[in-house]
Amino acid sequence: MIRPIIRLREPFRGLLYVPFYLTEALGAFEEEGLGVRLETAPSPAEAVQSVLEGKVDVCWGGPMRVLHHFDRDAECPLVLFAEAVVRDPFFLIGRTPNPQFRISELATPRLGGLAGLRLATVSEVPTPWLCLQDDLRRAGIDPDTMDREANRPMAENAAALRAGEVDVIQVFEPFAQTLTAEGTGHIWHAAAGRGLTAYTSFIATRATLKEREDELLCMTRALFRAERWLRGAAPEEAADAVGPYFPELERHVLIGAIGRYQALGVWGEHPVPRQEGFDRLKAALLSGGWIDRDTPYSSCVEPRLAERVLAGDGLPP
Repeated sequence: MIRPIIRLREPFRGLLYVPFYLTEALGAFEEEGLGVRLETAPSPAEAVQSVLEGKVDVCWGGPMRVLHHFDRDAECPLVLFAEAVVRDPFFLIGRTPNPQFRISELATPRLGGLAGLRLATVSEVPTPWLCLQDDLRRAGIDPDTMDREANRPMAENAAALRAGEVDVIQVFEPFAQTLTAEGTGHIWHAAAGRGLTAYTSFIATRATLKEREDELLCMTRALFRAERWLRGAAPEEAADAVGPYFPELERHVLIGAIGRYQALGVWGEHPVPRQEGFDRLKAALLSGGWIDRDTPYSSCVEPRLAERVLAGDGLPP
């Protein structure tokens, strides 16, 4: 019997996407009778664009990409249908320990100077800064007044932190684990503490969802299998499972990074996209000017397949 092939794209290779890699690594797609061809998009934005253009069937990516397309076209055919990353995976890493850090400190003048802390934010993708600027606004701080370096990638910002050129940087894993293990950086703030913030889901078009419903239901079940496994796995087990996807990372870095994300609840326990997280993300995109249209959850999200899976449709006990 020939297995159906799903053409799947990731926006980039990243540790925040561990649940998606586990669907392959644990053989969950095969257990569902699916053949999945995974490829990496040339750039993060092109993952969603390739779904729109029919180059692939499904991608995973940020709901912010879908909201951005709806902002330009109210009849956008994209739909989110299974969620994996449910909290913000980014950190603020400072040069010195600051266990009592509060967001308002980012506007505090440095000793002997007039400027606030020198902050370097993520340039590779927009969501981390959009969420942080919304946190700042809620703390009564105008983000435009920040002493912020916005145009360097995370690797360069990590080097700048080591060199003392900035006070605090915004990064995700494995940068947080590497810097803290070196002793050259200290975690000031985990953005996951904000609460649910929709970060990464499977994305398709509504036409594909209708035409290939059975296959995408199987795909959603495979993700739920991976989520259930990850919920009960030790960081060492998870690191061994996804290690081949990150050959450049030492095992101890993988273990530390995965364990931290598990402890913070970055990954969901089930694939149903939660409206609370969607609305929190949308509020940040609106406040940051990334979108103007207040597109409702019902336009962007189709939770029906994930709800069937959560109810036990086809899953073993």
